[in-house]
Amino acid sequence: MVLKVKIKKSADAKVPFYAHKGDSGVDLYAAEDCLLKPLERKLIGTGIRIAIPYGYEAQIRPKSGLALQHGISHANSVGTIDSSYMGEIKIPMINLGSKPYKIEKGKKIAQMVFAKVEEAVFVQVEHLGETTRNENGFGSTGLE
Repeated sequence: MVLKVKIKKSADAKVPFYAHKGDSGVDLYAAEDCLLKPLERKLIGTGIRIAIPYGYEAQIRPKSGLALQHGISHANSVGTIDSSYMGEIKIPMINLGSKPYKIEKGKKIAQMVFAKVEEAVFVQVEHLGETTRNENGFGSTGLE
């Protein structure tokens, strides 16, 4: 299946594309230069706007290479872009590393994955039912 997404870009922005057949995400590129100091957060523009079809969202995810090699991630990972948003896609970048990192215009800063979403209707009840887990949360399965 192919999802058609309309795009509008600034003159020097890069259009996202799939690097390999079968990839789940497209790369997003910085539309500006920026120096990101350790523990600093900045909003970096991509120079693109998209029209996501109703019933879908775009998930914005960090690049694993940036995270591993430089400690660069997203301040709100994973980010969601709703189908009703038509503004420029901007990425809230954070430097978790110990050295300043230069974000360069035209370089990869994120990846975007499209996902189908369902609209929920909430039904208030007195009892939710039982599972083998129930309310056991964080660490409930142990570390071994």
